[in-house]
Amino acid sequence: MLFHVSEDGDIEQFVPRAATRAGSPVVWAIDEEHLRNYLLPCECPRVTYYAGRETTDADVERFLASSTAVIAVEREWVERLRSCRLYCYRMPPETFECIDECAGYFVSRVPVTPLGVEIVDDLMSEFLRRGVDVRIVPNLWPLRDAVVASSLQFSMIRMRNAEPREPGTTT
Repeated sequence: MLFHVSEDGDIEQFVPRAATRAGSPVVWAIDEEHLRNYLLPCECPRVTYYAGRETTDADVERFLASSTAVIAVEREWVERLRSCRLYCYRMPPETFECIDECAGYFVSRVPVTPLGVEIVDDLMSEFLRRGVDVRIVPNLWPLRDAVVASSLQFSMIRMRNAEPREPGTTT
């Protein structure tokens, strides 16, 4: 199953839109395994990670402990997470092609009518239901740098909206 998550609950048809990464106008969708990475307000910066086949035991212990997946957000976004309503559209897979298996990204180059929509009113409960730990941090950049240097699978989304790097930290 594929999904498209939006803060707009009135979408009857998704029409391809310009996308630099895809090279032409597309409709985006995400697979179920990676859906957790998008169950946040669209503009919310986040660092998400989980163990992959190549992840070391040391990195699991350091970053995950008993968690299967972690989503880290900055304190500034906590209230928005509590009040956000999301619409999780189920998408028919027939016209979609996978463009990034690691991230779970799929695109369709034709308009897509969703099969249905589920309302998600309580994001924190949804994460708990999915076994995802949410970690609140003052600044995402130190975690981002540590995760990138690790053996974890990860995704960094909307980092342009994160708090600025603290002076003296690396890029």
